[in-house]
Amino acid sequence: MVTAVRAWRDAAAGIAVAACVMAGMGARVDAQPLPPATPAGDPIIKSAACPAEQAGCTPPALVREFRGVWVATVANMDWPSRPGLPADSARLELVRILDHAVRTGLNAVIFQVRPSGDALYPSKIEPWSEYLTGRQGAAPEGNWDPLAFAVAEAHARGLELHAWFNPYRAKDPSAKGPLAATHLARQSPGYARKYGRYLWFDPGEPAVRKRTARVVLDVVTRYDVDGVHFDDYFYPYPEQRRRRDLPFPDAATYKRYRKAGGSLDRDDWRRENVNRLIDTVRTEIGRVKPWVKFGVSPFGIWRPGEPEVVRGFDAFGKLFADAKGWLSRGWVDYLVPQLYWAIGQDGQPFVPLLQWWVAQNPLGRHVWPGLADYKIGESVRGWSGSEIIRQVDTTRSVAGATGTVHFQMKALLEDRDSIATRLAAGPYDTRAVPPPSPWKGAAVPRSPAVAIAAGRGGDMLTIARRPADDIRWWAVQVRRGEVWRTQVFDGARLEIPMDDIAGESPVEVVAVTPVSRTGVAGASVSIRVR
Repeated sequence: MVTAVRAWRDAAAGIAVAACVMAGMGARVDAQPLPPATPAGDPIIKSAACPAEQAGCTPPALVREFRGVWVATVANMDWPSRPGLPADSARLELVRILDHAVRTGLNAVIFQVRPSGDALYPSKIEPWSEYLTGRQGAAPEGNWDPLAFAVAEAHARGLELHAWFNPYRAKDPSAKGPLAATHLARQSPGYARKYGRYLWFDPGEPAVRKRTARVVLDVVTRYDVDGVHFDDYFYPYPEQRRRRDLPFPDAATYKRYRKAGGSLDRDDWRRENVNRLIDTVRTEIGRVKPWVKFGVSPFGIWRPGEPEVVRGFDAFGKLFADAKGWLSRGWVDYLVPQLYWAIGQDGQPFVPLLQWWVAQNPLGRHVWPGLADYKIGESVRGWSGSEIIRQVDTTRSVAGATGTVHFQMKALLEDRDSIATRLAAGPYDTRAVPPPSPWKGAAVPRSPAVAIAAGRGGDMLTIARRPADDIRWWAVQVRRGEVWRTQVFDGARLEIPMDDIAGESPVEVVAVTPVSRTGVAGASVSIRVR
């Protein structure tokens, strides 16, 4: 048995070496030893090298595109369906969401973990969320960890998981119960401001900025997330009384700033407060885990008149969010402007807005428009699943836009106007890998050693890699006749049942491509199935 296993390992290493030579790398790959494919008895190898010079051995280039969806927890919009849902039911709902994302052809989930100074994961900093347990500060049944569960289950399905934080909202109008004793607004009430229907952390308070950064870094340190995400709530959207905007109550904070020698006017000071948060968070993420992406989804209009045909809300002047500056300075790894308007809409045209945002991107960061799937079926004139399909297709025609993000998951789960079905059968019919972020790390992952072995439970794709290799995904492509299909698997997996790849249909060639945590792809390894 030992001799046979050693022979298989040598053969597998030979496959990897051949693949490296094909790719012009020429260096030996030291494969991580693998256990025998069968618990008792020698493995039966059912594959052989498929060199590039042989017809049908080279797979097509991987499709590279970000296809995300927001999963909102505030007000129980997407998950869980109600506060206090039993743990087993909550887990089943999350699994349903992730499975549906895969069936739709998506490759990323943006999961809201801090809706309003609370947490949907165990935290020593902030209280458990009311939206999870029914009472803020109360632990969920069984003390289970929704974020750890979501990360593990997303990765098992080849999905990125981005942790979504609201940086300043302290209490949403949808909250029914009181704030927990560990909530920042209870611990330090001087940092919170009553504003209309909301309670808001004052962005002008340095302690608030430090608290938000601490919360983010706690998650980045403890969880294997692929990204950190902020939405469009910085200074709050204006609340109104008698049709007039209410002023945000930060006069005392600004007065203190001026007394300490500050010279900026109030609007510029507010923008600088937000700028400091963005810069701090992206710097700290890079220090702890440089491969983790940081992104923001700002309101889709930066300023009216930018571009010239645009009218509407002034996010720069009202939310004090200089998203254009963050993008142009490379402070974000991706920007998702919320372009929740139709193609050709007067005053807020989708295409000119997208083109404008892409043009503000001299450093080549990612720009992925946010799409308003939620409008389907909500009596919005002229809005249908066809509009979303057109926007996906149009985005692909705009150079520099490398994906889309859908709001919200509920619309896809309900398959409104067959939108999920149409995405899966149309623009998302081929599985895509998120585009690379080489500024986060450009190292090319080494090709693995790959073989198919017969086991008692069925044939198994076995993969050998160096333990130190930083691989997030295996992109597995299979050929039947002239048709190639792509699937994505967690890079931690070293054995994948062929039934998970091919189902009941026989395949002729299997190609495996390693993809790093920063999305950089290595050379593929092709094997022919005997």
